[in-house]
Amino acid sequence: MNYITGYRCTVCGKIFKPGEVELTCPICGEKGILDVEYDYEALKKVLTKEYFAKNTNYSMWRYAPLMGIKEDHIDEMLRIGWTPLVKSHNLAKELGLKELYIKDDGLNPSGSSKDRASGVAVLKAIEAGAKVISCSSTGNAASSCACHAAHMGLPAVIFVPKRAPIGKLTQISLYGATLVVVDGDYKAAFKLSKEAINRHHWYNRNAAINPFMVEGKKTVSLEIAEQLKFKPTDWVVASVGDGCTIGGVYKGFDELHKLGLIDRVPRILGVQSTGCEPFVVASRNNEPLKECEENTIADSIAVGIPRNPLKALRAVSKSNGRWISVSDEKILEAMGELGRKEGIFGEPAGVTCLAGLKEALNQGIIQKDESVTIIITGNGLKDPANAQKAIEKPPLMEADINKLDIYLKEKGVI
Repeated sequence: MNYITGYRCTVCGKIFKPGEVELTCPICGEKGILDVEYDYEALKKVLTKEYFAKNTNYSMWRYAPLMGIKEDHIDEMLRIGWTPLVKSHNLAKELGLKELYIKDDGLNPSGSSKDRASGVAVLKAIEAGAKVISCSSTGNAASSCACHAAHMGLPAVIFVPKRAPIGKLTQISLYGATLVVVDGDYKAAFKLSKEAINRHHWYNRNAAINPFMVEGKKTVSLEIAEQLKFKPTDWVVASVGDGCTIGGVYKGFDELHKLGLIDRVPRILGVQSTGCEPFVVASRNNEPLKECEENTIADSIAVGIPRNPLKALRAVSKSNGRWISVSDEKILEAMGELGRKEGIFGEPAGVTCLAGLKEALNQGIIQKDESVTIIITGNGLKDPANAQKAIEKPPLMEADINKLDIYLKEKGVI
């Protein structure tokens, strides 16, 4: 059963009936990003704690009634979601935190949280009878779209800026998508993808344009809440690029609250790199978003012109959260710490949330007697070149036991 009641424009607030609009608000144009709204009273009778207790589909598809998708092809899809929520002991102790949980979304099929949106996109493309699916991306959305399109036999055309990491470019090509590397930044890649999608009538997976992408992204919050027995932590920390992911994080918790499954929405901390921080600058100066340079190693959140600003701003303001930024140096430190302390390998954008948590603790934004969940959005193997900057290169060792012992003593092993 489809529980969608309509689509609400985030700019003018006008509500459209299902089938009345396609992507954005016809009044506000491309800036009029839509919210998918549901019959929450009807859903209360379906999505109960008993429903979840009996549901053996441990993937994001267990939330299908709240995702606005037809379930005809779900069984054919790759398993997305239900990634581990790891309770930290080492990092929590080091930071002096009451409780710290790590949502390792880098364990999705293509290695990032973007699989959640791409899975929905592919299903919606099939529903629409599309012949091709397309998107522009700094890397992760691109590789995830290529991955799930390949699995369902749907051709994909992917646009990326020239700085996209080799790991992600390799994934896209390996999945068989038509890869277009644009000689420019993400803005240039987005512009070209928009023109091509409109000209050739492809299915548009671009997250800031397509409201259903948030319906996939919000499942990370649904999982976190369920994995914590519907008692979410005081704070949830997310890295932010175009704003779609953090918008989904808030929407998931907000809808659980509307359904009566949780008693409050956690506060949300949005984290950006100081090399690309449009949301942080706007918040700090109390002014509208302005275009920023894309100068950070955290490529997945290097978005100088966020395409989904209102949902991101709403996520932080309505949850009584905060914005914060951290340097690339702090991001690299966080990569190393997460690996050494917890055995989790996150890419730069994925661990930006940990660097942000540490800075928020230093500034007193988050208190040490509060509980926190951080969302690691991508696997470190996505960007091995930057991972090399976070580690000490090992020496080439002669096959000599005595020299080995000298080295081991230096390392404190013996």
